[in-house]
Amino acid sequence: MIRIGIVGIGGMGSVHHNNYAEIDGCKVAAVVSNSVSGRKKAEKWGLPVYKNIDSMVQVEEIDVIDICTPTFLHKQQVMKSLFLGKHVIVEKPIALHKEDAEDMFNLAEEKGLLLFVGQVLQFTKAAEILHQIIENGEFGKPLDGYFERITGSPGWAQGGWLFDKDKSGLLPFDLHIHDLDLIVSLFGKPDKYDFTSCGGKNRKVKEQYRFNYKYGKLNIVAEAAWYNADYPFTTRWRIYFENALVVFDGKNLILYQSEREPYYFDIEDEIKIPTGINLPPTGMFYHELSHFLNCIKQGIPSDKVSERQVITVVEILEEILNHNQE
Repeated sequence: MIRIGIVGIGGMGSVHHNNYAEIDGCKVAAVVSNSVSGRKKAEKWGLPVYKNIDSMVQVEEIDVIDICTPTFLHKQQVMKSLFLGKHVIVEKPIALHKEDAEDMFNLAEEKGLLLFVGQVLQFTKAAEILHQIIENGEFGKPLDGYFERITGSPGWAQGGWLFDKDKSGLLPFDLHIHDLDLIVSLFGKPDKYDFTSCGGKNRKVKEQYRFNYKYGKLNIVAEAAWYNADYPFTTRWRIYFENALVVFDGKNLILYQSEREPYYFDIEDEIKIPTGINLPPTGMFYHELSHFLNCIKQGIPSDKVSERQVITVVEILEEILNHNQE
């Protein structure tokens, strides 16, 4: 039985708790929270709650520490957990600086421990099928791609850490990171990249980005936005191959070929667990956490969210964010 300690039980911490409850061979043993709401939530779950990681580990038998706190707290909490000899799962982004990400992975290796980053998009059926299509080459080479992840400005976070560049990394690290992680996992580090961005005159942050990633003749364009408008959350992508067009429209994954009827892939999750946040019931967190726990049981790193992939994504986004301050 793998015993888990969750650090931070806001929205994402609650999602992870609810998914662990459905996974065989693991148990949430305790949580770390300093908020009144967090302590009430822990009481409702029947779990002991601690003020910090040290006090939790001193009392509880913990194998894995799952960190679901704001980004700017990640490095200190990950390093502390590794120094205490615990495997770590940490929500994305692992950090806002390449050097910090490297420090965490290096310490994990030094301690003989495993470190996993919650890039959950990799665990959707649509992403898994896209990986398979590209790997087996059945529709020829990819020629062009487009990814989109746009929504209205997150009003619930106004004035909070999410709008602080040094704490959240803003829109590139909060939103675009999902698509860039998938792009890098599919095609590797781009040969070169550039971007444009814009925002209202009186806005403190850029509200819309368009990214252009070059891989030789292959061009991948991505868009991300926190619009100053009540626009619904929208995510979709398409990849044009030599002999087909594969489109994810936000709900369906569709194959278009010449002189054939469109083919709809089966991307329904066998298990759907309510999230309690602004996402419908889904199986992606269940599959993600199950994968990480299986890796721990086998003593192997993740082949879905690799160290190189994570560090490459952080490196690109850090450069974009720093360049964008001009």
